[in-house]
Amino acid sequence: MPIGVFVLAVAVFAQGTSEFMMSGLLARTAADLGVSLGTVGLLTAVYAVGMVLGAPTMALTAGRWPLRRSATTFLAVFCLAHVVGALAGDIPVLVATRVVAAVANAGFLAIVLAALPTLVGPALIGRATSVVVSGVTVACVAGVPAGTVLGQLWGWRSAFWAVALVSAVVLVPVALLLPRAADATAGTSVRAEWAVLGVRPVRVAAVAGILVNAATFAGFTYLGTITAAVAGADSGWVPAALAVFGLGSFAGVTLTGRFSDRFGPSIITVGTAGLVAVWALAALTARTTAGVAVMTFVTGAAAFGVGSALIATIVRTAASSAPRLAGALATTALNIGAILGPVAAGVVVDRVGDPVAALWCGAAAAAGAALIVLADRFGRRPAPTVETADAC
Repeated sequence: MPIGVFVLAVAVFAQGTSEFMMSGLLARTAADLGVSLGTVGLLTAVYAVGMVLGAPTMALTAGRWPLRRSATTFLAVFCLAHVVGALAGDIPVLVATRVVAAVANAGFLAIVLAALPTLVGPALIGRATSVVVSGVTVACVAGVPAGTVLGQLWGWRSAFWAVALVSAVVLVPVALLLPRAADATAGTSVRAEWAVLGVRPVRVAAVAGILVNAATFAGFTYLGTITAAVAGADSGWVPAALAVFGLGSFAGVTLTGRFSDRFGPSIITVGTAGLVAVWALAALTARTTAGVAVMTFVTGAAAFGVGSALIATIVRTAASSAPRLAGALATTALNIGAILGPVAAGVVVDRVGDPVAALWCGAAAAAGAALIVLADRFGRRPAPTVETADAC
């Protein structure tokens, strides 16, 4: 595996930390800027929306640039956005920096994922995808808790400075190690690339990716609340549970990456069906500390493992006909799920008054993904032979 892929994972670690770190900085940010918690909480939604809109837009805008140029540009903009954010004196400026950072993050991830077939070759796309995505899982394990600790010790701005510092440091190896290759998409029209959505395997993987990630973030959003209800609000189990989820995510992505290049369709088929049982079992055992501890690891591993395999499938299938959009489709699908899951779970949790309902929402979303995948794999008719096609 080229060392450049691991460098990209470090950059994704910084970006993943930024995406999720506001959850631990809400109170201090609100107090410092003199706004409500709800107002600051919108920063997370703004970031997700920026990711959804930014991925296809930036992929098409910068997709014709050489990889080194596009990756370094997006990473530099991401870094500068956090410098400005750390210096922000009011909420409108901070919101603007979050939008810019999200668009740059989406562009970077979309370009990087689309470039993996060229960087590592078709035979290693799954493993390379797992390495890049592991940056997000390590962010959940280490980056987000570290950002929270920095915020508690030196204020929320210190977390922004830390993300900017990591981004600036990794910018150098990204500029040195990525190839200065000429664009390989010349002559490919935007309309032709969007047509890849009509390709059934791409469409199925994208929709399944939305539902799998919706399940993931429906459950993850309420994990801290569920843990506090079982172990006590003042217990150290809450940050521990979040870290365990991150460890499970890292394990799932790493394990899946070793086999998805050879057994991708089987992993997705079995994995999506298994996710239904995993989320349901998590809901059934969410009343005990042991159940929460064990199933937190299992749900993290299963959810991110299947999600990583779906990303690799989208990139592998779409790369030839949509070289600029392949990574953007994967990025957009997962972030749509990250928006829809918490919103749907929030409605259900408010209605029933029980955060465990979010886990049942995860099971329902996973069931939708499983039905789509199973229907596609076992419901397709064999392709007509040449003779049959000619006869028609």
